[in-house]
Amino acid sequence: MNKTIRRAAVFTLLLVLSLLIRATWVQFYDGKALADNKDNRRNAISLYANPLGNIIVAGDAITGSAQTKGSDLKYKRTYKDGSLYAAVTGYSSQVYGATQLEGIYQDLLDGTDTQLKNPLDTITNKRADPGDVITTIDPDVQKAAYNALGDKKGGAVAIDPKTGRILAAVSTPSYDPSQLSTGNSTAWKKLTKDADKPMTNRALRQPLPPGSTFKLVVAAAALEDGRYSDVDTKTDSPDPYTLPGTTRELSNENPNAPCENASIRVALQYSCNNVFAKMAVDLGQDKVRAMAEKFGFNDKTQDVPVRAYTSVYPSDMDKSSTALTGIGQFDVTATPLQMAMVSAAIANDGKLVSPHMVSQTGDADGNVLRNYDDSTETKEIVSSSTAQQLQSAMQTVITDGTGTNAQISGATVGGKTGTAQHGENNSKTPYAWFTSYAKSDSNGKEVAVAVMVEQSDAARSEVSGNGLAAPVAKAMMQAALKN
Repeated sequence: MNKTIRRAAVFTLLLVLSLLIRATWVQFYDGKALADNKDNRRNAISLYANPLGNIIVAGDAITGSAQTKGSDLKYKRTYKDGSLYAAVTGYSSQVYGATQLEGIYQDLLDGTDTQLKNPLDTITNKRADPGDVITTIDPDVQKAAYNALGDKKGGAVAIDPKTGRILAAVSTPSYDPSQLSTGNSTAWKKLTKDADKPMTNRALRQPLPPGSTFKLVVAAAALEDGRYSDVDTKTDSPDPYTLPGTTRELSNENPNAPCENASIRVALQYSCNNVFAKMAVDLGQDKVRAMAEKFGFNDKTQDVPVRAYTSVYPSDMDKSSTALTGIGQFDVTATPLQMAMVSAAIANDGKLVSPHMVSQTGDADGNVLRNYDDSTETKEIVSSSTAQQLQSAMQTVITDGTGTNAQISGATVGGKTGTAQHGENNSKTPYAWFTSYAKSDSNGKEVAVAVMVEQSDAARSEVSGNGLAAPVAKAMMQAALKN
């Protein structure tokens, strides 16, 4: 073979090798990228080629699948009582993707989760029958919260303190996920441009200043620090209290309340700002933050399993700002989930069971794939002594204080109201808060709740935790405690 032919052969061989390498690259790298591309229509066709698995509440499916007409996508997602459960399910859309439980468990619900496949399915790459997601939601508590919030803009969460099961997660105004199933662009534009933000999950993902409900956290920090032996010990709290380094006097909502040097019980009963502002300064921001973080503040990975927005206790403050955090203002923010966790830990003698809204996942044959109720984590937030002291003080709030609208016959109820300032110089309508727990006197059932009313039709002077949020909490607690 002469030199020219040899060189041509080597060059041809290199070309063949290059083509093989390129083909392999396209097949296994570019091909996967193209297959996974969100704009690849084949993915949507495959996803909606068969009915999806369901999200279950109290044994009943609140989702379904219906055949479509005139589309290459054979099925679409349907919802039963979609607006009621939107804060739980999220949506599954042929165009806009999936959110919340629909998104987290998409592989399980569409049958592509490897947990669903038997060895033969794995070899043949056959799609398995879809699985189901069984929630912890109590439909009666969910409906009670939704109906009680009505046309108010707000959010509410209920938790079983003993188990961490989320019994209700409601956000209003809501929306019907069925509107988005087929990718209706008109519905999408209307929902996303709505000034009331109906697609915002206010129960889990709308942190706002918690106002005086945060005083429970400050009181817990003071008791755990040994600053006071019990909730009936007098504090050193001048009224009015001048914020450190300023000439600004911090006033109380009720100027006639006995807030000067008030005990923790009396200060919670009358929601005395002077007591908890000074208490936060005396403790120092680090101790208050440490207690807040034990309850769940500043946790950026709070999954239930929907990722909740972080509730925040700030850092690097001067003393006047620290004082304002003591009454749930300045840069303190919380979700209803977070404040329900505070009441749940106090009600459970200081122990917080990790909150979760999914009980189990299962396959098409009813076999349990994962039991979340059996894998909860329990943390001691405060001692049982501190928790019982706070329970007692919270009960006084209900019987003789600012939370009388949450009283329930046949149950022991403890709570805390909150009215959080909003806007520069409190120029906008305040947020109304209420967090509480209730224990049945007859059947042993317990529940912890938190309600936030962001906006209502009430006059500014009528906005209060007791007036707007406590009746919602009461309806939820009654539903949870019934036989």
